Amino acid sequence: MIVVMQESSVSVVLMGSMRVFFSLLFTTLGLLTASAADKPNVVFILADDMGFSDLGCYGGDIATPNMDSLATNGLRFTQFYNTARCWPTRGALMTGYYAQEIHRDELPGLGGGGRGVRQPWARLLPDFLKPAGYRNYHSGKWHIDGPVLEAGFDRSLDTRNQGNFFSAKGNFVDDVPVKVPEDETGYYTTIAVADHAIDCLKEHAAKYADRPFFHYIPFIAPHFPLHALPEDIARYRDKYLQGWEAMREARFKRQKEMGIVNTELSALETDVGPPYDFPEAFKILGPGEINRPLPWADLTDEQRRFQATKMAIHAAMVDRMDREIGRIIQQLKDMGAYDNTVIFFASDNGASAEIMVRNGGHDPKAAPGSAATYLCLGPGFSSASNTPFRRHKTWVHEGGISTPLIAHWPKGISAHGELRQTPAHMVDIVPTILELAGVEKPKTWEGEAIPEAPGKSLVPAFAKDEVIQRDSIWWLHEGNRAVRVGDWKLVAAKGDAWELYDLKTDRAEAHNLASQMPEKVKELETIWQKQTDEYSELAKKTMDLQPKAAAKGKGKKK
Repeated sequence: MIVVMQESSVSVVLMGSMRVFFSLLFTTLGLLTASAADKPNVVFILADDMGFSDLGCYGGDIATPNMDSLATNGLRFTQFYNTARCWPTRGALMTGYYAQEIHRDELPGLGGGGRGVRQPWARLLPDFLKPAGYRNYHSGKWHIDGPVLEAGFDRSLDTRNQGNFFSAKGNFVDDVPVKVPEDETGYYTTIAVADHAIDCLKEHAAKYADRPFFHYIPFIAPHFPLHALPEDIARYRDKYLQGWEAMREARFKRQKEMGIVNTELSALETDVGPPYDFPEAFKILGPGEINRPLPWADLTDEQRRFQATKMAIHAAMVDRMDREIGRIIQQLKDMGAYDNTVIFFASDNGASAEIMVRNGGHDPKAAPGSAATYLCLGPGFSSASNTPFRRHKTWVHEGGISTPLIAHWPKGISAHGELRQTPAHMVDIVPTILELAGVEKPKTWEGEAIPEAPGKSLVPAFAKDEVIQRDSIWWLHEGNRAVRVGDWKLVAAKGDAWELYDLKTDRAEAHNLASQMPEKVKELETIWQKQTDEYSELAKKTMDLQPKAAAKGKGKKK
C-alpha cells in the first residue's frame, strides 16, 4: 500500500519529530546540568610544618575556632599520615602515588626528590576531575614539578617566595611572575592566599555556578621563617613562658580527654636536635637559641624568653591561618556552596626541628617575627607541637608523619564531632575525591597504561568508624624508613636498627619490641623491602626523564 501525504501533513510530522528531538535533547542536557550541580565541590586546605596537636580540636592551645567548628560538625581522623616532608606529601596528595613511584622522592641508588619529574601517566587530580565538569583552582604553595595550569588548574596563585611572608616578590599568578612595586606595603602571604581563593570563588559563583569546583589551598604557614603580624603575635607573647614540658603535658591531657590518642606521652628526646647542622646560624641568632629540647628549668632567662617568643610567633601564624580559613568558609556560605562542599584540612608533615638562616638573613635587633628576622621553631617546641609523638619533620617516627585530617560536608556527612580511627595516608585523597565526584580513573593516559595506585577511598569511613582494609602503609625519606601493617609498625632512623611498636596502645613509640619479636621484625622488613623494590622497578623505567641533578640525588633540601 502506498501512502500519499500532503506537504502540510509532512511539515506537521517533521515539526512534531523536531519537537520530540529537542525535547529529548534539552531533557538530556538538563539531566547533565543537574548531575553536574549535584556533584560536591571539594576544598583541600594544607598547612605547612604544622604539628599534630597545634589545632584546638586536636588538643592544642592555639585559637583555631574555624577549624574546630569544622571538626565539631564533621569528622576528625586520628591516624592519618603524610610523608614527613613537603614535596613528597604534595606529590602523593595530588597523584595518589607514593612520591618515590613518581620520581618525587629519593629511592636507594636512583635519586629523585625535590627536582624529580613525574612520568606522563602520573597526572594530578584536576586532570581527572575536569572531564566531569569541574573547575579547578589553586591558591598557595605549589612545590610540585611543572607549571600549575598545565597540571589542569584553571587559575593559580603560586606563592614561591617562601622566605618572606611580607612580600609578593617572586610569586606567580597563572604561571606568570607578578610585578611588585618597589614601595610594597601591607602584604602578608597568608592573607594573600585567602584573598586569591575568595576571588576565585567569587568568579566561580558569577560565571560557573552550574559547575562543581575543586579548590586546592596550600598555605605556607606556619613554615619558617617565623613571620607574623604584630597584632597576632601579641595574643601569644607570654603564653609559652612555662616551657615545652608544661605545654606537652597540657596538650596530652586534652587529647586523652577528647579520645584523640590512646597511648602514653613520649619521652622528651633531649639528645635529638635539628635534622641538618648549620652551626653558622647560631652565631647569627645569638645565645637565646639552643638546638636541643633541654629541660626548661636548665635554660637561662634569655633562652626561655627567646624560645617562648618563637612559639608565640608559630602560634600566631596558625591563628592567622585559621582566621583566613574563616573568610574562605564565609565566602562558601555567601555563594550558597557551603552545604555541598567537602572541606578537608591536613598538614604536609610534622612540626620542624630545623634551625637555619636563609633568604634575607636575620637581624637580631629587629622585632621578632618581622620581615628582617629569620627564626625557626626548633626541636623544643617542635616536640610540643607534635604531642604526644616522637621526632619531627623528615623523620618517619610518628611525630614526623602524623597530621590532623578534618573532613566536613554538611550534605554528605551526618556525623558531627566523631572520630575516625582508621589508619590512612595522603595517597588516599585522590581515590576519595574521585569517588565523591563519581569519577572513574582511566586505565590509560595518552596510550600509556597507568600503574595501579596504592591509595584507598576513605568514603566508607564517612558513614561509620570502620577500618579501611589495606596491605600496608610505607615510608622512606632520606634514609628514614617505616612500614605499618595493621597496628604493627617497623621504623628506623637513618643508620639505626629497626624498631618495632604495637601502635594499638603505643603510638608514642615508647616500647621497642624488636628484640622480643624478631620474627615480626623480619616479617615487616620483608614487606617494606618488597614495596621498595617494586617502586624502584617502576621508577627505573623512566629515569631518563630526570634531570642530572635529581638523578644524583641533589637539590633535595627544602
